[in-house]
Amino acid sequence: MAEHIGELSNRMREIFGHVVEAYLERGIPVGSKALTGTVNLSPASIRGVMQDLEERGLLTHPHTSAGRIPTEIGLRLFVDGIMQVAAPDPRERREIERQIVRDQPIEDALAAASAALSGLSQAAGVVLAPKSEMRLKQLGLVPLGPDRALAVLVGADGNIENRIVHLDGATSAEALNEVTNFVNANLAGMTLAEAQARLLAEIRDRREALDHAAASLIASGLAAWSEDHQRRPVLIVRGQANLIDDEAAADLERVRSLLEELENRQEIARVLEGARDAPGCRIFIGSENRMFALSGSSVIAAPYRGSQGDVVGVVGVIGPTRLNYARVIPMVDFTAKALTRLMA
Repeated sequence: MAEHIGELSNRMREIFGHVVEAYLERGIPVGSKALTGTVNLSPASIRGVMQDLEERGLLTHPHTSAGRIPTEIGLRLFVDGIMQVAAPDPRERREIERQIVRDQPIEDALAAASAALSGLSQAAGVVLAPKSEMRLKQLGLVPLGPDRALAVLVGADGNIENRIVHLDGATSAEALNEVTNFVNANLAGMTLAEAQARLLAEIRDRREALDHAAASLIASGLAAWSEDHQRRPVLIVRGQANLIDDEAAADLERVRSLLEELENRQEIARVLEGARDAPGCRIFIGSENRMFALSGSSVIAAPYRGSQGDVVGVVGVIGPTRLNYARVIPMVDFTAKALTRLMA
């Protein structure tokens, strides 16, 4: 099995490149007759070279088709050793720049970047956004019994979260109300970590003014919420419908697997995290990533940076392995650079 493009003869390399390019363009198996006008060889000679490439594990023929398609190993060899990546198309650059503008909240700009990539690549656009801790707007506690209460946390961004908290049997409704009033009057606008630290200081310095057990309970809850928000990926996905096209309809099981994978935000975030340290675009093809082994999908992703020059997120596309890599890679790279300029 060839691991380097240099192991292929010039003839093998030429035909292999044409097969992959034709497959990525049309999404169907490529036969020898389709290449007769492209290379100066007879169909029989082309078939012989294709057979050699198949024996090396770079091509395969699906079912009873006479045509070949690249394997995942072949696609990797093509992307790394043959494909020529150009600058993004000027029209595509203008469309990305039109969507990513400064006079909008950063969340909207990231969503627009994801949507722009999705529309231009005809795949799913994804953005791993910078993590930002929720700021507290209001806290409500509703007793549900002697040992439980419903905590309602309202963030400054309008998000609402409900959780059940377990109480000490000695914690009264009056004590909960007292601490809730203090939180809403004194801690609104703080991050959860800041609110927790302030509440602990109050417990320490003004023990007589706050019920110790109730305040400690709320402080530990704020700490747990804060930690949870830091772990939770902020993922924006746009354009899943692009993955269900006429060609995909022939392989509904693969599409179903991919759509199910896209629902697993935690795992997608983990995949994108793998591109954080990349100097430019990073490409995952099919089963190179465990998550997409079933659907045979590819990910093209690139990191973008914040005002301090550190990586704050990742942007990319997810689609079938027959993505137009030469076109999509510069598109993703340009979007990452556009987001970096926006964050500066």
